[in-house]
Amino acid sequence: MTETHAPARREGIPLGRIAGIPVILAYSWFVIAAFTVIVYGPALLERNPALGFAAYTVAFAYAVLLLISVLVHELAHALTAKVYGWPTQKIVLNLWGGHTQFENFTATPGRSVLVALAGPAANFVLAGGAWLVLTSASMASVAEILTNIFMWANLLIGIFNVLPGLPLDGGRLVESAVWKATGSQAKGTVAGGWAGRIIVVALVFWFVVRPLLVGDRPDLSILMITVLVCGFLWMGASAAIQQGTLRGRLHLVSAAALAVPAVGVPATATVADILRLSPAGTPAVVVCGAEGRPQGVVDAAVVSEVPAAAAGSTPATAVSYALGAGAYVPEWSKGQELIQYLAQLEGQEYAVVDHRGTVTGLLGQKAVLAAITGKGARSNGHPQDQNR
Repeated sequence: MTETHAPARREGIPLGRIAGIPVILAYSWFVIAAFTVIVYGPALLERNPALGFAAYTVAFAYAVLLLISVLVHELAHALTAKVYGWPTQKIVLNLWGGHTQFENFTATPGRSVLVALAGPAANFVLAGGAWLVLTSASMASVAEILTNIFMWANLLIGIFNVLPGLPLDGGRLVESAVWKATGSQAKGTVAGGWAGRIIVVALVFWFVVRPLLVGDRPDLSILMITVLVCGFLWMGASAAIQQGTLRGRLHLVSAAALAVPAVGVPATATVADILRLSPAGTPAVVVCGAEGRPQGVVDAAVVSEVPAAAAGSTPATAVSYALGAGAYVPEWSKGQELIQYLAQLEGQEYAVVDHRGTVTGLLGQKAVLAAITGKGARSNGHPQDQNR
């Protein structure tokens, strides 16, 4: 909700649109492409010496086939979501595979599962198609190698993604089951995140700890992949737990409940008028301009410095600081709707108005953040103490 005017940084190379959905190739993808060539190229050359330097070209083609597999996976998510009217903002292909970013939508446990599992299902279909080609057609050695790789890659992507823990697609099964049982999506997301952490522990045990226990040294490439994948999964699972925890606190975000009391005065008011309404600095005083719209907040510290003889001639605008453009919210606003609305406004304070447009309170950004995170509880003092 903080103000920013920095230009948006390009996150990758636009590849165009598929079914109206922008597809972006993140710069980080080239890291995994290089890793694939460096690791898989020599292994391919050792098994197929006749390939020569072309083994590295085949390894790069492997990276491209993985990219295509991930793209089909993400498209399956997006197109299934489109059936339910969920708008897709973009598909990003990156170091970790990719992700589909949706705009705001209303989900249900059942639909969430169907959209999530559409991705792995698409990979299983691709793996099945590659298997049919391998078993029914005669191909050159390179084509056979790539088709075989394509089949196994999609099979593994599909199996891996149905593991029941977030951020993997299978984690939506856990999320939706808990969501359905408790009626709380937030609790489901937290459960899915913890399931994801359990999967990370299981993977580390299987690929790292278990070989050490029997006296074997883990293969270096397997160790590197395990560390990278498990690190990514742990971060995703932790983010899911945090997201679910924050979502579970959304009911505490209410303009009326979080705002400190405030009164509005016209821009023509004087410091004397302010002192009559707020002799001790409370309630807060909001200066309203044309048509009663809030435009500033009186600074109690500045008011206290105005000589008594000058109180009747000093305008309220001289002892106030400006609110951001349009920085006022209805007192009935709450939850996700309020957070999304505040994110579009400038500044860190917002006047709260009733259905008649009368100022009833002053809401601080810090109070909203404290309600969401449960940290830094809002002070009962003047809002300036919280926000400035």
